[in-house]
Amino acid sequence: MGSLTRRVAYLVGWIVAACLLFFRPITQFVSYSLSNDNASHLMLIPVISAWVLFLERERIFKISGSDMAAALALLVSGGVLGLVAFSFGSHWLLLNQLSVYIFSLLLIWIAGFAFLFGRQALRKARFPLAFLLLTIPIPEFILDKVIYFLQKGSAEIAATLFDWSGIPVLRDGFVFRFAHVSIEVARECSGIRSSLALLILAILVAHFYLDTFWKQVVLVVAGVFVMIVKNGVRIFTLTLLASYVDPGFLYGRLHRQGGVVFFLLGLLLLVPLLWLLQRSERKLPGRTVAS
Repeated sequence: MGSLTRRVAYLVGWIVAACLLFFRPITQFVSYSLSNDNASHLMLIPVISAWVLFLERERIFKISGSDMAAALALLVSGGVLGLVAFSFGSHWLLLNQLSVYIFSLLLIWIAGFAFLFGRQALRKARFPLAFLLLTIPIPEFILDKVIYFLQKGSAEIAATLFDWSGIPVLRDGFVFRFAHVSIEVARECSGIRSSLALLILAILVAHFYLDTFWKQVVLVVAGVFVMIVKNGVRIFTLTLLASYVDPGFLYGRLHRQGGVVFFLLGLLLLVPLLWLLQRSERKLPGRTVAS
């Protein structure tokens, strides 16, 4: 245990040293995470990853060693990416440059882990280490496509609900025109913030409660579908309230702060699927979480 404690201390020192080397990108990352609602989760990802490592420490660190080859490959890859971002990033959008910097930093972190704990620990820790990749800010060209996908999916779900309800509506792309109000499913209505939170939670639940890989994939894919459904339901509900109760619902607290309610609705939609998938699961002894 003393040896493990020293290795952990060395890893912490390695991470701190790497962060000092990337001081400017780190400050930009913190500023971006604090100022952008779509990125408010980013700084929590390393904390969650460290928490998973701690919970599964007995399984991951049962056999420690050192994997110089993997560490060197990861370190070189991270260094090359960092140099690319430094040399050519000034010609990119700031967010895209930041994404490459953070990816580079994470590879350097994982290189230290491989060197200090070895290949077996690296393999057993593949989930929390891969989970770290969610720390990378989504590049602009990908973020635009994700938001459009959520907009389109939410609009389709809302349109389906309007058809089922028999409410007369004239649709023009993302705009729905009713007798008394018109609404637009704008970028801000894509629900990407709560959708990312739901997706991250689905990934964690799949890891902790399901052993079979295809079942984990099913739960995560279902989480993506639920992201769209819950946002479509949100648009449908707010439109009904604005049309038949008070137009102020389109601008009130339920519209601005009601994401939590529909986030919980999304969780409730996933619970029956998790129960069905988990019924046939039998936890392996190696997956028991350390207390």
